[in-house]
Amino acid sequence: MKPAVQDIEKFIRGFSRFQEQYLTEQALFDSLREGQHPGTLVIGCCDSRVDPALLTGSDPGDLFVVRNIANLVPPCAPDAPPGVSSAIEFAICVLQVARVIVLGHAGCGGIRALMTPARLVSETNFVGRWMSIAEPVRQRVLRDLPHKSIEEQHKACEMASILHSLDNLMTYPWLKRRVEKGDLMLHGWYFDIDTGALLAYSPRRQEFLPLVCPLEKREALRLGT
Repeated sequence: MKPAVQDIEKFIRGFSRFQEQYLTEQALFDSLREGQHPGTLVIGCCDSRVDPALLTGSDPGDLFVVRNIANLVPPCAPDAPPGVSSAIEFAICVLQVARVIVLGHAGCGGIRALMTPARLVSETNFVGRWMSIAEPVRQRVLRDLPHKSIEEQHKACEMASILHSLDNLMTYPWLKRRVEKGDLMLHGWYFDIDTGALLAYSPRRQEFLPLVCPLEKREALRLGT
């Protein structure tokens, strides 16, 4: 059997499991048919390994998700890419979500393309043009960490780009007003695929701290070792 056919059959079986898990629960099914009322907007990466709903164990209707290369937020401007900006506007102004999470991750291909642009050769250069949003981050990493390894620079850029996107979110006036009123929270999360940990940025400490430790460390803490 060809791989493409196998993939399709896997997806169909997956939908059957989805039916059994969610659509047989009448209360949940009824609420989904009536409309969506998510409390959280997640701005995540397109990377196939980093699905926000899977990572957080969310049910249908829990998250309003915007995914793009390297989980970037363009600044508010007349020429801002309307796809991402319109999704943010809809989540904040129409759905009235209570929190926004910018979810980055280790091993991000978009950040790798930003840091080593020669790796991506294309006549259209869509990825390069999109990643130019994070160009100030690249310049800062190269300026501040010139003697670090490529891997360390990439990780620093992955984390710093999350903060850059959080800063860009505050350039949207209707979002900034809600944050300043205290009825909208902004979070920066980083999924460390290398260790299996989830980190969150602490404005007070000005660093990413573990929200969920790697499995082996959690087990050691549980056993008291």
